[in-house]
Amino acid sequence: ALAEALRPAAAAGTRAAREAAAGLLAAGGHRPDPDGIVFTGNARQAVAATLASLVRPGGRVGVEPLTYPLVKQIAARLGCTLVPLATDERGPLPESVAAAHRTAPLSALYLQPTLHNPTSLTLSAERRAALAEVVHSLGTPVVEDRIWSFLHQGGEPPLAALAPGLVHVVDGLSKRVAPGLTVGFVSAPADRAGAVVRAVRSGGWSAGGFALEAAVRWIGDGTVARLADAKRRQARQRQRLVARELDGFAVRSDPAAYFAWWELPAPWRADTFTAAARARGIAVTPGTAFSVDPNRTPSAVRLGLASAPEPDLTRALRGLAELAREGPAAEAGEGSAGGAVRGA
Repeated sequence: ALAEALRPAAAAGTRAAREAAAGLLAAGGHRPDPDGIVFTGNARQAVAATLASLVRPGGRVGVEPLTYPLVKQIAARLGCTLVPLATDERGPLPESVAAAHRTAPLSALYLQPTLHNPTSLTLSAERRAALAEVVHSLGTPVVEDRIWSFLHQGGEPPLAALAPGLVHVVDGLSKRVAPGLTVGFVSAPADRAGAVVRAVRSGGWSAGGFALEAAVRWIGDGTVARLADAKRRQARQRQRLVARELDGFAVRSDPAAYFAWWELPAPWRADTFTAAARARGIAVTPGTAFSVDPNRTPSAVRLGLASAPEPDLTRALRGLAELAREGPAAEAGEGSAGGAVRGA
């Protein structure tokens, strides 16, 4: 078994691997077709391979105005343009998809319907249905990023259940299990699996045989499910810390998420706040990293809650709250506090 696992893995994996992945990716009453599942080295490669299979140089990809920073890098490498879609408090507006497509055809959409990174927004069943209807009418393929969705236990169906011939689901194990077990999944429509496989091969993004075999076994024996359940409990506890330590600030999040979106109080800007936090030994991500339009720079930061030990996270959140209250003028006058707490 070890000798077999140490051989290179095919992008299509094995029948056992595809069945295991199909079971893992089942959600909202929808179970993907195992024959459409493709494996990559990690979830980021799954996103890259899927977009590479759909978009040619010069193509246009509709995205939320705040999106996963890696997608901006992938778009630059593919030579394609990201088109920010109009949104409201419930997510992307279906009519904005149609309007963007009328301006010039969209090659694809990239969306995060569940626990959007960085805002933690989860689309309602009604908004998902409306988006599925418009992509059906336009024939526009969708990349549905569900990398964080395992934390959310709502009943909303994945977009793949509503537009199965157009939606490509991307997911992975590193968030569920650990960064060292890097296996990515693409659940593609049956007639597109071959194109995704070719993109995986050309990009050198195939999964390692050992990691894929470990994934199959740990999915099958319940290890992945137990770890995911433990992380769901931990995420809720860490969100309670955020609610307590940042009470009174404009923080947007979901009780199930491992991150939060903090709209900073004036006169803070994202870049100056990030630099001031770094001087105190606390890492946050500025909103500019997620913004698709460089002319729209939100005065907000993303707080990552997953990696730091809980006592360190508590101290970091407390330190960030103090910094926000002091304001940039006080920080400039006092200089670096020289702390060593990391984690938000």
